[in-house]
This record gives sequence, C-alpha cells and structure tokens, in this order.
Amino acid sequence: MTILTALRTAATSALAAKYLAPKGAKTMGMIGNGAQCEFQALAFQKVVGVETVRLYDIDPRATTKASRNLKSSGLNVIICRSAEEAVTGVDIITTCTADKQNATVLSDNMVGSGVHINAIGGDCPGKTELHRDILLRANIFVEYPPQTRVEGEIQVLDEDHPITELWQVINGQAEGRTSERQITLFDSVGFATEDFSALRYVHQQLKNGGHYINLDLLADPDDPRDLFGMVERAKRAK
Repeated sequence: MTILTALRTAATSALAAKYLAPKGAKTMGMIGNGAQCEFQALAFQKVVGVETVRLYDIDPRATTKASRNLKSSGLNVIICRSAEEAVTGVDIITTCTADKQNATVLSDNMVGSGVHINAIGGDCPGKTELHRDILLRANIFVEYPPQTRVEGEIQVLDEDHPITELWQVINGQAEGRTSERQITLFDSVGFATEDFSALRYVHQQLKNGGHYINLDLLADPDDPRDLFGMVERAKRAK
C-alpha cells in the first residue's frame, strides 16, 4: 500500500497537470525530495512531457538519493541549493514535504504568473506549504472539497472561497487553464477517492492476470476446544 500510495498520488498529479499546466510545459521544480519525489518526476515526464526537474530538499541526502534514482530516466536533473533556485524559471512547481507546523515552503514572491502549482505534501489539519497570498492569486482545483477544506492548503481560506472540482474540468463542465498568465493550483487532497480507484484497478488486474495466491486467514479447527490436538494431528499428517 505504501508503493500504491506513491503511484496513485503521482498519477493524480500528472492527470491534473494535463488539464491545468501551461501548454508545452517542460520544466518542473520540486521542493521536497523524499519518498514521493521520483514517482512524481516520472509521471510528469510520461504524461505531461516534462524534460527537466530541478530538485531541492532541506536534507541534501534526499536530493542526492532522488538524483541517483532518476539518473537513467532520461530527465535532465538539476540539484539546487535553495527552494528559490529550484523554482526559478519553471513551468510547474511541486511541493512535496511533510512539515506539519503551518510551514511556508513556497512564498508569494517565488511564484510568477503562468505557473502551475502541484501541492501534494502530507496533508492534515494545521499542515500547509503555501503562503496564503499565493492561494488568493491562484485558481484552485481540488478532488474532494469537504476533505480539502480541513486538510489541504485551502484550510487557511474562508469556507466560501471559490474552488473548482477537478472532475468538472475533466468532464468539460468547468474551465481549467484559461490564459498564459493564470496561476493554477492543484490542492491535492483526496485519499479515499484515489485509494478506492487504485484498489479497484489493482483488483481487476489481479483477476485478469491471476498473479495472486489465496491465503487462508481464518482458523477453522475441527474442534475449537482442542487446539493443541489440532496442531499435533497436523504434525502427524505431514
């Protein structure tokens, strides 16, 4: 499930960017180079066409790890010394941190016009990555508003602040990116929706491919009161 979480998060990020990122986006800056980093980079490469990834983490070892893992990906990987350096001149910004102290990983002056922001850090009440002024400048897209207003970046905004659900954009019921100078923000909170969809997909693939083993998880002794005897009989049967 840990690996599935990384896969479904990256897939959802790339899907959102397909509709919200600037046309022809080639460069992404990623702040936070932990467990999710490489999955995000490869998803954006495959789905969006990103060619260059600029990496920064407060822990240099995380950046070294990510750079090493992406070495054979075909991506142009640039190691940066600061968050500001990582987002300079990029088309897409991904924030992927786990700080839970209302952090400001991305300040307002770091975000220029026309950028798409993919905010995917481990969300929970009290956890943020973006300065509030960025939210006020951006068009915000979410998966599931009730959960996002509690755990996402928009928890710092008023309850009636306008947002758009991503499915509406995908279905053509709402507009995504409408101009070159527009700032779009995907506030990625939707654990239940993503997990359910991912598990349905995996379950179907297992049914189709047969790559599984049935496990007997329920004890079914012939006499529940004679557990020791059941073990002994099993030993003799071997």
